[in-house]
Amino acid sequence: MRVYADNAATTPMSAAAKQALVDATERLWGNPSSLHTEGQIAKEALEDARARVARLLGADPKEIYFTGGGSEADNQAIVSCARLGARSGKKHIVSTAFEHHAVLHTLKKLEKEGYEVTLVGVGERGVVCPEEIRAALRPDTCLVTVMYANNEIGTVQPISEIGAICREAGVFFHTDAVQAFGHVPVNVVTDNVDLLSLAAHKFHGPKGVGVLYAKRRIPLTNLIEGGAQERGKRGGTENLPAILSMVAAMEEACANLAQNAAYVSGLRDTLICELSKIPHSRLNGDREKRVPGTVNFCFEGIEGESLLLHLDFEGIAASSGSACTSGSLDPSHVLLALGLPHEVAHGSLRLSLSHYNTAEEVAHIVKVVPQVVTYLRNMSPMWEDLETGKKPHII
Repeated sequence: MRVYADNAATTPMSAAAKQALVDATERLWGNPSSLHTEGQIAKEALEDARARVARLLGADPKEIYFTGGGSEADNQAIVSCARLGARSGKKHIVSTAFEHHAVLHTLKKLEKEGYEVTLVGVGERGVVCPEEIRAALRPDTCLVTVMYANNEIGTVQPISEIGAICREAGVFFHTDAVQAFGHVPVNVVTDNVDLLSLAAHKFHGPKGVGVLYAKRRIPLTNLIEGGAQERGKRGGTENLPAILSMVAAMEEACANLAQNAAYVSGLRDTLICELSKIPHSRLNGDREKRVPGTVNFCFEGIEGESLLLHLDFEGIAASSGSACTSGSLDPSHVLLALGLPHEVAHGSLRLSLSHYNTAEEVAHIVKVVPQVVTYLRNMSPMWEDLETGKKPHII
């Protein structure tokens, strides 16, 4: 049995998304920027897709920009607000310590350009306190950027509350909603957000396409020059087949959100219940305030990479954290932000499910993981030191 439990990294495309991709490739191959009939048919389909996305987010079609994915959308949102703030002498940005690297690396780049960045802590539960965001605001703050749901531990943040604080203070608020959309309700009006990022491949759409929502009063800074596409804010011919495939996946995810969330949450809770029985294990992040499908555990006395390799041999595809940092030997910055020591953070396992997973697959996971953990611990000098009392247990 092969079990795919790494949906936070990417999801398999849905049948509707694949069909939309094929249909658009066959019927809508014209360039939307061309004036001839084929081009205008493609243009009409592009603008219809924009309107459909806007309806799903509670936005205006003129506030929707198609991008090459979530990382590009994050970069453009943050850089745009930073440049806008600098015009009035505001060069301070507030974010959190466990953002995706698409956000953190962009902030690092801006720091080298003279911006100041305050990273608010997230506590051991991995949930941002809105009042700490309020306390971090300064007269020169131009932007607050807080992810909607964490990509490694799955905790959902109080976005609407943070957005209300930012609105009261007159500060732009961006949220990376890549891990949230399609799994929890997302609406730019009720969530009080000014900018929002999405990536299609996180909700059973294709890779390489995403969305940036930006309120109409926010002038975007171009990351890609070259043409007048996307109202002059992103040069390059629009990938219409991928966009239409994404929209099909978005509509399907929203139509089935409540049903899928209830089903996947049941599978997730089984994982949490059973894996918590492993001695010296720890669930990372708040037990309740999390997306339906993501579970992250630490197992004391083992190394995460070995755990993943053995699980793969047993037919389980999982991860130890963000796919964007899978080549790094450093412990997860997310787990360190929760206050975990390095030696514990190294032994992490992320299991992320979708509605394509079954109870039988979860049963296989909860059977195999304890066996692999025990096997690795029996081989580990570190575990021997813990069990013999030479070193104290942390978990």
